[in-house]
Order: sequence, then structure tokens, then C-alpha cells
Amino acid sequence: MIRLLALLLLLPQLALAEGWPRHFPHKFGETVLEAPPTRIASLDFGGGDDLLALGVQPVTLRLWTGEGQLGVGPWAEDLLTSQPVLLRGAPDFERIAAARPDVILAFWSGITEADYAKLSRIAPVIATPAGMGDFDLPWQARARLAARALGREAEAEARISALQDRLRSLAARHPEWAGKTASIAFDWDGTPGAFLPGDVRVRPLAQLGFTTPAALTALAAPGAFSVSLSPEDLGPLEADLILWVGSASPPNQPMRRFLAARRDGREIVASAELSAALSWSSLLSLPRALDLLVPQIEAALPPDRSLP
Repeated sequence: MIRLLALLLLLPQLALAEGWPRHFPHKFGETVLEAPPTRIASLDFGGGDDLLALGVQPVTLRLWTGEGQLGVGPWAEDLLTSQPVLLRGAPDFERIAAARPDVILAFWSGITEADYAKLSRIAPVIATPAGMGDFDLPWQARARLAARALGREAEAEARISALQDRLRSLAARHPEWAGKTASIAFDWDGTPGAFLPGDVRVRPLAQLGFTTPAALTALAAPGAFSVSLSPEDLGPLEADLILWVGSASPPNQPMRRFLAARRDGREIVASAELSAALSWSSLLSLPRALDLLVPQIEAALPPDRSLP
């Protein structure tokens, strides 16, 4: 997995020099695109963002969380000028076929091998790269893979570079964040927990200098992207900063009041838009996530604040 991730993240120039046809090896085999497609069906959660950022109107969108009536987040609504087929839940093969796609992008979708076989009867399908989990691809790799399928690598590299520069600039402006711990917590139907390193919500904070508390990583099962906790013991969440995502209202966790981060004002409850923007972690949503999150971190962790 490490070698594949390095290829996806560190060799963008190879894709820039590549012609057609193009080969896309993945967990279910290999897909070949003979020429740049024009009708692109997205089955990826939040996948429409990267397409819109690259100047492409998708013919299908997969609904997830945080979408408005148009099927995209508020950060992308101005770019959506078409009326794609809106999909929710398991792939609806008939509606996808009716959209007449040239290619189906499904590398952050969770489709099964049986789904892949059915979808391949409709159009070529690009699935998750071999050796990676369904939702392991970082935002840079997802954008580059979509761009390679569309023949729009230059546009993707410009967007990626601008966002990377912004993250580096923010980290440089806040050297006090380097090495601080941050827990990205959730409350799913009364069950608390936190996301682990490698999850899309954690990666942007890692690029800003934050690390995940050792007490959380110690609880991680192999390959897990999150860990559940007992409502009676939220101690593993304790960190220099706690960010609750997934609900615009404070989590209903009685033991939360005993967390030092909460008592000291170092706790942030994300708005619905911030939660969705971090969860999508796309070329369009991440800039909005930073707009919303950075001022709240600055307020919670001022440079002159001493921590216990």
C-alpha cells in the first residue's frame, strides 16, 4: 500500500506526460480508457466536487451528507450548472445506465465485486486501487486519479498545489500547533468514538501540525479508521484540542463535562457544514473546511495559552 500511495502522490508528472489509451489497475482487475470521456458518472461519496473543480459536469452524483437540494455541498453549488442523476444508497444500475456514462468513477465508493461486474456492463469502471481500503485514498490521490481519467491533470495539479500551499502557510503561521494533540470525536446514536490517523477528517489537521493522542491509537484495530469508546469513559479523547463532528448540536455525552479540554474551552463542536466539508475532503470542500475551522482553533489555542 505504501508503494502505491507514493506513486499516486509523488509522481504527478508521469501522468502529465501520458497519452491515450490509459490503463487503470484496481482491486477488481484493470480498466482501459481509449480516449478522454465526456459523460462521467460519479459513484464516489463527495466525488462530484473534484469533477466540478476540474471543470466537468457529472451525469450522476452519489448523495452522502451535507448536500443541498442540488446534490452537492454549499461550497460547490455555484459550479453545478447541470442536473445530474442523484443516487443514494446502493448503486441503482438502471438509473446509472439511463445517464449514458462513458466512464464510471468508483474509487471511493465501497462497491463490491458483484457491483463492479454489473456496472462494467454499462461503462468502464475505475475502482479502488489494489491493496487499499475502500476509503483509504487521500484527497490528493483521489483528485489525481479523477484527473487522469478525464485527461485534466494540469488543472488538478494547480488545485492541489494551491491547497497544499495554503496548508503549509497555515502551519507556518501557527508553529505552536506543531506536536499538539487533537481528537476528532463523534457521537453516533449515543456511542462516542474518534477517528484515527489516515482518516480523511484527521489528515488536514495532521498537515497543520496536530497528532492523534496515543491513548486513541492504542485502541485501534488493524486497518480501522475509527475507534468506539464507552460512554462511561471518554478519557482517551483527552487532547490539547477536541473537535466533535457529525452533528451541529453538542453531543449528548454526560461524561463529556469531565474532559479538561471542555472545561478549558479547547473543545469545538463542528457545524453541519464543517463536518460535511471535512468528511468530503475534496478540492472544493477542504478550502471551506479551513475557512470555518482555523478561526475556531485559533480561538481555542491562542499562541500565549499555556496548557496543563
